[in-house]
Amino acid sequence: MPTIVRKSSTTLLETRREILHAVSWQVRSSVWSPPTDVYETEEAHVVRVEIAGMREDAFEVSLENDTLLISGTRPDFTERRAYQQMEIRFGKFSTAINLPGPVNIERARAEYKDGFLTVVLPKAKSNQIKVE
Repeated sequence: MPTIVRKSSTTLLETRREILHAVSWQVRSSVWSPPTDVYETEEAHVVRVEIAGMREDAFEVSLENDTLLISGTRPDFTERRAYQQMEIRFGKFSTAINLPGPVNIERARAEYKDGFLTVVLPKAKSNQIKVE
């Protein structure tokens, strides 16, 4: 029976540490994007952003052309800590969503509840004239 020798220059744990170190450096040095769902109902386009630990007035929501822009800053704790694992992002975040159709901005609404910001953008009624 042949002997199988497994060589390993770096262990899986060391590789994971290197990746996490690289990612954590990027998170601290740039803007990040929170998990976002975009879906459509018969009446509206709905955007749902998972971003716990915020206040409702801490978000900036704007519409430019056909793009919804959501941004803000999630605060971190001020005391110093020695992390063993760090996966929750903080600091400046931003997300841009291209809307698939025209919306009625006057009827748009946003709600922040249970860690989710939900933006409802009612679809614009088309002013098409039927020709018979």
